[in-house]
Amino acid sequence: MHNPGHPGHPQALSPPANISRPFLAARDVGKSFGGVPVLTGINLEIQPGQIHALMGENGAGKSTLMKIFSGLLTSDTGRLRLRGDEVRFRNPHDALRQGIAMIHQELLPFPALSVAENIFMGQEPTCGLPGWIDRRRQLADARELLNRLGSTIPANAPMGRLGVAEMQLVEIAKALAHRAGLLIMDEPTSALSQREVDTLLRLVRDLQQSGVAILYVSHKLEEVRRLATTITVLRDGGLVRTAPAAGLDDRELIRLMVGREITQERWRRPARPATTQPALRVQNLSLPGRLRDISLTVAPGEIVGLAGLMGAGRTELLNSLAGLEPASTGEVRVNGVRVPPHCPAQAIANGLALVTEDRKRSGLVLPLSVRENLTLNGLSRCCTHGWLDRSQENRLADEQIRTFGIKTPSRELGVEKLSGGNQQKVVLAKALLTEPAVVLLDEPTRGIDVGAKAEIYALIRRLAEAGKSLLLASSEMPELLHLCDRILVLRQGELAGELRGDQATAEAIMRLAMPGKPYQPI
Repeated sequence: MHNPGHPGHPQALSPPANISRPFLAARDVGKSFGGVPVLTGINLEIQPGQIHALMGENGAGKSTLMKIFSGLLTSDTGRLRLRGDEVRFRNPHDALRQGIAMIHQELLPFPALSVAENIFMGQEPTCGLPGWIDRRRQLADARELLNRLGSTIPANAPMGRLGVAEMQLVEIAKALAHRAGLLIMDEPTSALSQREVDTLLRLVRDLQQSGVAILYVSHKLEEVRRLATTITVLRDGGLVRTAPAAGLDDRELIRLMVGREITQERWRRPARPATTQPALRVQNLSLPGRLRDISLTVAPGEIVGLAGLMGAGRTELLNSLAGLEPASTGEVRVNGVRVPPHCPAQAIANGLALVTEDRKRSGLVLPLSVRENLTLNGLSRCCTHGWLDRSQENRLADEQIRTFGIKTPSRELGVEKLSGGNQQKVVLAKALLTEPAVVLLDEPTRGIDVGAKAEIYALIRRLAEAGKSLLLASSEMPELLHLCDRILVLRQGELAGELRGDQATAEAIMRLAMPGKPYQPI
């Protein structure tokens, strides 16, 4: 016999009936990391039965706000009100217990467990004895939930055998099992086919009509147009506008996301001498499931930007060129010499250097000193008869510290104790120690302050003036517009277009980057 009061029972899943006040309201919410504000003064209301789209560029603050709403983070300032009562979530379980569920872009199922076990994880029905799970009731309740969602997924199927779309549906069933009044969906269609997208969007509308509030985060204008009743736009951690979806056309929405003005003027420099051979040539490069048929060139002394939304393939492309993610097809040549696709050491030997996007995980060896990190790529220059000469290593490290303006009290200081900007200079110095012809830069100014960013920009310009070829991936449009001679825009693993000179504007980049919409000049 089922217990109707059990939180997992489908008959107990109706959302709160009172729709006279917001389900969730944020008042002056702010958040900083390492003293750098990422959200400031956010005011937002989400009503029951509303599909509220949250939009903005990469880095606008959407992810941080979602994490605060779902209990993954706590705000530094401001307050949250849930059904009118002030709340402060200590963790995601706390938020879920109070009716807020989040479906992350990167799904985290328990693949070895069944669909039913995933749905009721943490709230398993018991059969009267502590610790004893009522498996029959769990399967029956899971089947009822899946039926309600129009799904034929077997409740006893292993999660690991499901596709992405089916896993997302199970995540929605899990949210309903917790009687979620607010469902936060982060780029839910990023890995789905068009048929799966259509099915998911119909399900979202059904949930809305049943009174569930939806916070829908997507870069896809077409989806937002099909679903949203209200749109909130964030930019640089601040709220730009909240308005009815019908009152914002695509042009205005893009302008709100990117801003009307770029504060930095484009870097102008004398024309470079014509060259018959590019330093970097990529032809028909593909990476299964991530990149398709990418071809590009970069000339000596040229800075070429890589733009695109999250998941477009920018990092994958740079990693593939550097041999970290070997391409299945295609060819990479540096100064006419073919670079083997499976060997980072050969990429370095042939003149490629990669500055990775995550300096702490893959750019630095944090337990080591500044000296040891700086000389890591050039130890052969510090050896005599096969033995490391510490005096030579010290001289090389001191030279790098002076050249790159690294602020450190000692070369022996642990590199983890440096500021973010100085850590990034160490990463750049280490990469350039091999004297590469082509420098691959992945988010080279992420997480550093304005002063350090200006110093990195000056270094990038000096590298170009010295004849280096630079391929620069960045989520910051002003950075790309300020530095680059050309900008290549990636969209869902494909090259969507190239912008030169005055063609390269924030709006033009965004139109090319948006999935499902052909480029149309503004």
